Amino acid sequence: MTAVYLKKKVSRRVENGHPWVFANEVGKIEGAIDPGDIVDLLTHEGKFVGRGYANPKSQIFVRLLTRNKQEMINDAFFLNRISTAWEYRQKLGYTENCRLIFGEADFLPALIIDKFNDYFVLQTLALGIDRWKPAIVDALNTVFSPKGIYERNDVPVRELEGLPLVKGFLSAPFNTLITIRENGLQFLVDVENGQKTGYFLDQQDNRRAIEHIVKGADVLGAFTYTGTFEIHAAHYGAKSVLGLDISANAVMQADRNAALNGFDKVCSFMEVNAFDVLKAWAKEGRQFDVVMLDPPAFTKSRENINKAITGYKEINLRGMKLVKPGGFLVTTSCTNLVQPDLFLEIIEMAAKDARRTLRQVVYRAQASDHPIVWGLENTHYLKFLIVQVL
Repeated sequence: MTAVYLKKKVSRRVENGHPWVFANEVGKIEGAIDPGDIVDLLTHEGKFVGRGYANPKSQIFVRLLTRNKQEMINDAFFLNRISTAWEYRQKLGYTENCRLIFGEADFLPALIIDKFNDYFVLQTLALGIDRWKPAIVDALNTVFSPKGIYERNDVPVRELEGLPLVKGFLSAPFNTLITIRENGLQFLVDVENGQKTGYFLDQQDNRRAIEHIVKGADVLGAFTYTGTFEIHAAHYGAKSVLGLDISANAVMQADRNAALNGFDKVCSFMEVNAFDVLKAWAKEGRQFDVVMLDPPAFTKSRENINKAITGYKEINLRGMKLVKPGGFLVTTSCTNLVQPDLFLEIIEMAAKDARRTLRQVVYRAQASDHPIVWGLENTHYLKFLIVQVL
C-alpha cells in the first residue's frame, strides 16, 4: 500500500486525533497515488498513524478512516461503521428520523446520511468517499432494507474534489416528497429539491425548547424555510405566528406544513427579504412577544469571517429591537467558523447597541444525532440561544 509520511516539523494535530492531513503537512510519498486511493499515513519516523483516502489534487491530502493497522478498508468496513452509527442513534432514541452518518464525527469523513422514516438521503462530498458509494448503499440495504435511497450530490464543495454535481435515485424510484413526524407534528420533506438533504434534523430537539415561551404569544420567525419552528410555536399555544422567507418555494411548503397540522389559521408566511423587513419594522416600532431568527450560514470561508460577524450582529440587533420588553429572542447560527464563544460575544455586542439587557434562558448545540467530537471544530457548528430581552 502507498505510504504517506508526515513532515517532521508539523503540529501533532493529526497524531492527536484530527482526521485531516493538509497538503503542506506531507513530507514524502512512497508509491503511486491516484486520486481517491487508500493510503497508509506514517510519521516522519515511519510510525503508523492511520489509514484513509488520499487526493493529491485537494487541499486536504488525506482523510483518515481508521487508526487500527489491522483494519482494512473494504465493503465490510463500511457495513461495520454504518451498523455502529445506527447502534449509537438507537441508544440515544433517534430512530425514526436522524442523521445516521455525520462525517468525521462518525469516522467517515465527507459522508452525510440522513434517515427519514424508511428513506435515506446521502451525500459523498469527497472523491475518496464517493468511490465507496456502492459499498455504502449495500450497507444501508443490509442494515435497514429501506424503501428508498436518494443522493443529493448537487453541492458545490464536490467541485473542489473534481466531482460532478449530481442527484438522483440509488434505489428503485419513489415519491421524493416524504411526510415525517417530529415532536407530535407532521412535516413534508422534499428530498429532491429541498435545501441540503431536504430537512434540518439538527434543530429537532431545539424546536421543543420554545414550548413555554410561546404560549399565548405573538411570534415572528425570520428565515423560516419550511416553517418548522413556527408550526412548533403554534402547536405549543402561540396566539399568532408570522414567518418570513425569501424563497417562494419555502413559503409554499411552510403553508402546506401549517395546513397539514391544522395551524393554517394561526400561522401565516410571507415571501420577503427578512433582512429588509426586520430593519423596516424596527424603525416603525413594531414589536412581538417572541422573535425567532434561524438564518443560513453567513460564510463558508475564513476570509469572509468578519462579514459573517457583522451579519450576525446586525440581524440580532434588528431582532432584539422587535422584541417587547420582557419578551424572548430565539437565535441560531449554523456557521461552524463562528465558534460558540464568538457567537455569544456577537449577541452581547448586538444587545449593547440595541441598549437592551439579556437574560439567558437556554443555550445549546445541535441534536445529539449530530455528535460533537472534541478537537474537531467542524462537528460543533450549531449554536442555539434563547434569551429574555429586557
